[in-house]
Amino acid sequence: MKLLPLIAAAAALFSACQSAPKHGDFTVKNQIVVDVPPGASNLRMWMALPQNDPHQQVSGLRIDCPYPNRISGDSEGNRLLYIEADSPKEGKFTVATTFDLTRSEQRAEIKPQRTRPLNDEERARFAKELSGNANVVISQEVRDLAARTLAGETNPVLASQKLYDWTLKNIDYWVKSPADRKASAVGSSEYCLSSKTGNCTDFHSLYAALSRASGIPTRILYGSFLKQELDGQDVDQSYHCWIEFWAPELGWIPLDVAVADIFVGDFNVTEANAEMVRRTTAAGYSGPDPALVQYYFGNLEERRVLWSVGRDLELDPKPAAGAVNALPKAYVEIDGKPAAEKSAWTRKLTYRQLQ
Repeated sequence: MKLLPLIAAAAALFSACQSAPKHGDFTVKNQIVVDVPPGASNLRMWMALPQNDPHQQVSGLRIDCPYPNRISGDSEGNRLLYIEADSPKEGKFTVATTFDLTRSEQRAEIKPQRTRPLNDEERARFAKELSGNANVVISQEVRDLAARTLAGETNPVLASQKLYDWTLKNIDYWVKSPADRKASAVGSSEYCLSSKTGNCTDFHSLYAALSRASGIPTRILYGSFLKQELDGQDVDQSYHCWIEFWAPELGWIPLDVAVADIFVGDFNVTEANAEMVRRTTAAGYSGPDPALVQYYFGNLEERRVLWSVGRDLELDPKPAAGAVNALPKAYVEIDGKPAAEKSAWTRKLTYRQLQ
């Protein structure tokens, strides 16, 4: 399939949108409930906070926590909440953050003719975004696959579109058939490549590995959908992640190949997966939508909140266990050992859209 017609279609879709990007105003509450075991002598928690960036503005942040806490950061420049307690009280306690959020739709004018391959200075500047992570593995198999897929294409936008199309053709979101597919526990490029399925982090770990192997700087962003169906409901919004790739003269360009895969529509919606399919997206699912499949290459809707950027995060202060895979929710250590989500702590994110 020729890529230039696809890029032209994306440009036409972009032009057909309203003159100004959409935006949404929300009030958000994010809660972590920790269950302290008997005899614990020390507890430390690093909790994701909403980031300020060009596409979202955060105001009125309020922190409710029974233990000493401070705003901290990490190796990627994310801000987070650090909590530490000596001899914490046995049983459950809650840390809650509330804030107002204005989120703007992201749109990118995708013009391949305006960009070019990276030069030596740019490759040095983006060395981290061109390298692998613990779960984003740039193996020889990945390098060979990327080379076959690009077939000599060096333009970053056209090459990224080819990788996007390959992923849509070859990987299926696990909710399409939950009886025989599942996600990995860590967001793994190798799992996604071998199993040809996974969740958003599996998808985007594989996409990042292929992109970086192709010489295109790529980063993974972690956030949550502010799902239309769950507005005002006492139900956790879970988390979601997406990609940004960097093209000279154009900057960072977003994409979400995982959600786009839902709208390819190559699956049956049944009683077993209908709710999961709807809640994998921002605004529900009513069947295949080729326009949305292409929209998610370069554009993101406004119903999102950004929690953090990057993988293998070095938190401040450093956890006893070292770098953290990602921080879409929180990381908890009790007596110097990682405490698992669901068994030791839970997260609930709720919100209400403001009129």
